[in-house]
Amino acid sequence: MNIRKIKSPLDESEARSLRAGDIVTLSGELLTARDEAHLRVLELLRAGHELPFQLEGAAVYHCGPIMRHDGMWKVVAAGPTTSARLDRLAPELIRRCRPRLLIGKGGMSSETLEAMKEVGCAYLAFPGGAAVLAAEALPEVLNVHWEDLGMPEAVWHLRAENFGPLVVAMDSHGRSLFKEVEDTVKKRSVLL
Repeated sequence: MNIRKIKSPLDESEARSLRAGDIVTLSGELLTARDEAHLRVLELLRAGHELPFQLEGAAVYHCGPIMRHDGMWKVVAAGPTTSARLDRLAPELIRRCRPRLLIGKGGMSSETLEAMKEVGCAYLAFPGGAAVLAAEALPEVLNVHWEDLGMPEAVWHLRAENFGPLVVAMDSHGRSLFKEVEDTVKKRSVLL
């Protein structure tokens, strides 16, 4: 198996070079963001305010990590959350902020895929149940934003080292492995 190494932040051409089915590892920076963080990002931008972190070119990990503070923050567990729960906010966030990678589990909607096509963004699937493995690939906390949201909802700015393996499950060319599997299942169930 050929695993491609990518580094974040990415530019649009790098994100568009990723194809559904590719296996990658990620090094560089990533930001965690779940429901409350997505909502706050959009509220601030709609009100004309700036964000305290950069999302353009970023890797956004749908994750509510468990952290420990022993003089410094350390990631204890960092499994992905179900990305579909962010579908109501993701298309607008993608169009406004231009992240290049979304990372999570379970895939996202066709509306989110359409925004990814427009902007040049890919969705990388990380397996559920591997939270400790993920934490081992996140050796440094660079910053934390919006701690008032609570540990899982705060935006954690992390450094990744060979985070993965990740499967490019949705790409900027409109391909979704999740949709392809769903279509295959539907076709087979009709034949039964």
